Amino acid sequence: MDFGALVLIPTLCVLVLAIWSHRTLESVIVGAIVAFLMMDGWSFIDRLAAVTTEVLMDEVTAWVVLVCALYGSFIALLVKGGGSHVFGRLLTQRLQGKRSSLLATWFMGMAIFLDDYLNSLTVGATMKSVTDRFKTSREMLAYVVDSTAAPMCLLIPVSSWGVYFAGLLEKNGVAEPGAGIALFVASIPYMFYPLLAIVLVPLVILGIVPLIGPMKAAEIRAETTGDLGVFEDPALTVETSERANLSVFFLPIVVLLVFTVLPTVDLLRGVMVGVLFTVVQYAVMRIMPLTTILDTCVEGLKSMVPVLSMLLALFVFVEANNAIGLTSYVIDAVTPYMSAALLPVLLFVTIAVVSYTTGSNWGVIAIAMPVAFPLAQALDVNMPLVVGALLSASGFGSHACFYSDSTVLSAQGAGCRTYDHAVTQLPYALMGAGGAALFYLLAGIVL
Repeated sequence: MDFGALVLIPTLCVLVLAIWSHRTLESVIVGAIVAFLMMDGWSFIDRLAAVTTEVLMDEVTAWVVLVCALYGSFIALLVKGGGSHVFGRLLTQRLQGKRSSLLATWFMGMAIFLDDYLNSLTVGATMKSVTDRFKTSREMLAYVVDSTAAPMCLLIPVSSWGVYFAGLLEKNGVAEPGAGIALFVASIPYMFYPLLAIVLVPLVILGIVPLIGPMKAAEIRAETTGDLGVFEDPALTVETSERANLSVFFLPIVVLLVFTVLPTVDLLRGVMVGVLFTVVQYAVMRIMPLTTILDTCVEGLKSMVPVLSMLLALFVFVEANNAIGLTSYVIDAVTPYMSAALLPVLLFVTIAVVSYTTGSNWGVIAIAMPVAFPLAQALDVNMPLVVGALLSASGFGSHACFYSDSTVLSAQGAGCRTYDHAVTQLPYALMGAGGAALFYLLAGIVL
């Protein structure tokens, strides 16, 4: 059934409800229900049940659930074992204040580029005990973390994003088999949004770009009242331990990173080995009794339930939007206006809007590529530029959307509400998007 412009209704419901209620999970669920109501009327519950079951049985969903749940256990072990406290105390002795602590967070975010999940959860959990000491709002910490998570992964070919998109380029025939990475690398100079998003962070930290709107209010609140905007499970609250030393913090992370990278990038394998190693290390070093170690693992799993609920609701919402044809409708609506000069900027703006409103980044790009690449070839537009525009749009959606997985996990890692993180970072994400759109317009004319 062709719903026409009505396909926009579920997404509008989500955005309006989220802004009005400040509750993202419930808003996404309502949006999915509205989409299924449009398709099946009052018998929508059958399709809702079927799609939810399909999502839960999907291999990608299972991977996300396992990774996030085990990351909850891993981070809980780090903070309860006292390793995060020791590391935070060491950094605090060497850092001079809020700006230096946030710059250190930014550098750490750029160093952990293998996967945005790994980045969002690890950096936030590691640095919050440091930034807390300088009265930094958790919203500011979440912004710095999120702005180096997905954007950084887009710029590194060996990241999970690089591998995925290289495969899509080959699948769509714009790169020969085995040459997807080469085209991905050629498009990196044209990934204007992630480049601007990363560069913008130190400018905000140093005050060159001023604090505005909700972020300014959050920082004033933190500095004047001491209310940092903390919202996290007690299992992830940093604690001290008499037996803890730097090895309690660094060894588990090194093991996790090594087994994530070698022999191929696999975050699930890395976090599994990381948890097992940490349990054995803590037991041998007598950081805490074995029963407490195991209880901490369980509490860490429980702490991720809100995040997992949000991600599962998001996946169902994405499937609902795909079923009613939202992405296809928007692309078809703007296709007649595309020319060789305008194609890059129109692709970026269109896919950025769709990715932002749906909370889907990888899925939207997979749908858009079969339409965008033939257009680019027919109009003889620079292919790396087109690839850069599409992937930049995906990065913006992941970074800016109120309910995307990157936003949810960055808020979880930093220990603040998802909505608070989303509204405080949105002005800066829009700055980056505006600058990127201008660059794509100029590049489309010049190249």
